[in-house]
Amino acid sequence: MLIVLVFLLVSGCSSASYKTVSVDEAMKMIENGSVKVLDVRTPEEYNSGHIPGSKLIPLQVIDGLSEQLDKNQQYLIVCRSGNRSQQASELLTAKGYEVLNMAGGMNEWSGEVEQ
Repeated sequence: MLIVLVFLLVSGCSSASYKTVSVDEAMKMIENGSVKVLDVRTPEEYNSGHIPGSKLIPLQVIDGLSEQLDKNQQYLIVCRSGNRSQQASELLTAKGYEVLNMAGGMNEWSGEVEQ
C-alpha cells in the first residue's frame, strides 16, 4: 500500500519537460516547417547572424513576452552555446509551451545565416 501511495505521489508531481535536439535534427524540423525558431540571445548577437525566419526574444525578457506565443505551436529555442536556450526551455515548458532546445546553439549551427 505504501509503495502504491509513493508511486502516485511521485507520478502526480512529475512536471513536463523539454527535449534537446541536435543541430541536424533542428535543421530537418526547420526545413519541414514543424517548428518556429526563437532566438534568446542579445540583439547584438542576433544581428551578427541568425537562423532565417527566427524571432528574437532575449532571455532577459522572455518571461514577460511569453504570453504572446501560441501554446499550440512547437518552438525550437536557440542561443549561442545552448545555456540560455536551456534556461528559456525550462521557463517556457513550466508555462505549458512545447519546446525543443537546440544543443550547441549557434556555435554548432552550419546552416544558412541571415544578418
